[in-house]
Amino acid sequence: MELRQLRCFVAVAEELHFGRAAERLLLGQPAVSQQVRRLERELKVELFDRSPRHVRLTPAGERFLPAARNVLAAEDAARALAADLAAPTVLRLGTVTGLGERLDDILDAYRHQAPTVHVELHSAPVRERLARLADGRLDAAFVRGAVPERDPDLRYLPLWQDELVIALPAGHPLADRPEIDLADLADLPLLLTERRNHPTLVDLVTDACARAGFRPLLGPAHSTLQNTLAAIGTGAPLWTVVYAANALMTNTRRIAFRPCRTPLALPVSLAVRRSAPPPRLLLTACRRPSAPATSAPATSAPAPTSDDQGS
Repeated sequence: MELRQLRCFVAVAEELHFGRAAERLLLGQPAVSQQVRRLERELKVELFDRSPRHVRLTPAGERFLPAARNVLAAEDAARALAADLAAPTVLRLGTVTGLGERLDDILDAYRHQAPTVHVELHSAPVRERLARLADGRLDAAFVRGAVPERDPDLRYLPLWQDELVIALPAGHPLADRPEIDLADLADLPLLLTERRNHPTLVDLVTDACARAGFRPLLGPAHSTLQNTLAAIGTGAPLWTVVYAANALMTNTRRIAFRPCRTPLALPVSLAVRRSAPPPRLLLTACRRPSAPATSAPATSAPAPTSDDQGS
């Protein structure tokens, strides 16, 4: 009995269709049928009731299915343990600002899978972050926004979408609305980081405004998001965009954070070196379901610099 035979059997048992099972396993249908037949010969029992119109488990197949799944689960556990043992003692991870509790969830999940690995977090502007990754000073790095279509040194593994919310004075009439239409902000100056700091973010917002029918009035750019929010907190009719996770970490009565009626979001990817094996445990931790961010602020936290904002 071989593991590949069990994998084919379980796939067919779950799909009840040899063709779909073959697609799921990235194999040809004849190969899947052959592996299942070999397994049946070794077990000396028919596992499937086959007809031109359907595939069904026989009573023997139904009894054998849980045992096959247990064997494959044990294989997965063994592979995970082997990956854990082979993992480096230190994982150097480049981070982005505004991840909020999601980063805590990722670190907790990774620690559960690789308890002996110490994670070092490195915060730097995106250009420097990727340069450190390319030359080996980092093992992986989070990246927000568009990524190069072709990079000879790095590959980018998609993770999730980071939502942006509107920040405006709490006393402004628009703050009473549960969500804000961008067109209603046409007459308010927009405070945004300079495009050279984060072109993807700036283009996302300005393009969304253009689709809403207006060109935003750009106010003076501030050096930090903290200064931007301080300016808005004075009550002046200004607005900006903030990552929803940042809004949750900002505790102030002077600013209202509201979702945009037309959602704004930037993709987040994990960048790794092409020459290195995929960081399977880290990817698993990153792709675990995380509590969705909302526009309601929670506790206070330091704000990122404009050069780091969203990069």
